[in-house]
Amino acid sequence: MKKLLTAASLVALMTTSAFAEPLKIGVITTLSGPAGYLGADARDGMLLALEMGGGKLGGVEVEFVVEDDGLKPGNGRQIAEKFMQNDGIKLLTGIIFSNVAGATVPDILDNGGVYISPNAGPSTFAGADCNPNYFVVSWQNDALHEAAGAAAKELGYTKAVALAPNYQAGKDAIAGFKRMFGGDVTEVYTQLGQTDYSSEMAQIRDAAPEVVFQFHPGGMGIAFLKQYEQAGLLGNIPMVLSEPSTDAVVLGAVGASAIGITATAHWNRDFDNAANKEFVAARDAKYARPITYYASQGYDTARLIGSALAKTGGLDDVAAFSAAVKQADFESVRGAFKFGQNQHPIQNWYVLKIVSDGNGGAKAVTDHMILKDHGDSYAAQCKM
Repeated sequence: MKKLLTAASLVALMTTSAFAEPLKIGVITTLSGPAGYLGADARDGMLLALEMGGGKLGGVEVEFVVEDDGLKPGNGRQIAEKFMQNDGIKLLTGIIFSNVAGATVPDILDNGGVYISPNAGPSTFAGADCNPNYFVVSWQNDALHEAAGAAAKELGYTKAVALAPNYQAGKDAIAGFKRMFGGDVTEVYTQLGQTDYSSEMAQIRDAAPEVVFQFHPGGMGIAFLKQYEQAGLLGNIPMVLSEPSTDAVVLGAVGASAIGITATAHWNRDFDNAANKEFVAARDAKYARPITYYASQGYDTARLIGSALAKTGGLDDVAAFSAAVKQADFESVRGAFKFGQNQHPIQNWYVLKIVSDGNGGAKAVTDHMILKDHGDSYAAQCKM
């Protein structure tokens, strides 16, 4: 004879995964325009981690709710408000550009949410304004470019021109490069979304530097490198760049003309660790397009979230969840990873050489470590 369910057991059954809705995580990211592939890769990295977990992160069924901010700060803020107020979402991620983060993240935190960045790491949130519910998986913006400054100094250069768009991440880029380079730097600020750099090419030629550093992610970087070559500068003035200016899509677009550039990065597809090998194999099997840093960071973000959910089982207790995130109890595709005092990464940085891929194009090959267990310059100002 079948045993009848009691009222208590029926309630317990209805709260199992068979009846409970998945935990929704809001993803605000840039999916349109020349920079759209950055957000698409970050999103797809998260979705890949979720797929590999059978639809679960840390044993919890999860749904990523994704919307395009169009690289507009106002859009990002409106999407976050809708996610939190209308959809009851407490955990958000996905923002690529620091101007969108600057307009969006404060509202998320002020409303009791948790934000985990897969990319943007502006200095404004890294120091005195750090927050226990704010984490950055990728880098602090300055630290990303400090590695390039260190590499340029290691190569013996003392005079540089540094170019970047005139927004928070661009300002952080030049500040970071200068901090570790230590030599004479001429600063040139471009516009976010700019595609014609003829004026900047003339400025570089007039300054006659020993080396050029430039930070122009996505389509901006493709346009800059192509015009740098067309201006006859590529063979005469070497470039030392940080990873957003040499991602796999940029290299694929500019081809063999990128050979000889020195780059710095916290991740490359040739990293020899188990987590990265699993990620690269799964990503290559699912997508025909190249793997970028943004894909690796999205994947790491999802795995970090999973490591916290495995401890808390959900987001009912936001403080407990944030405490679990801070432990960073996951295997990063970049290898060594932990959070510093301000909940930004402490990690290694590497010099990459851009070489021939044997098929008429270019690829990045890891050469040597340039900075070990490197944090950022603002952590000491964080009083958490």
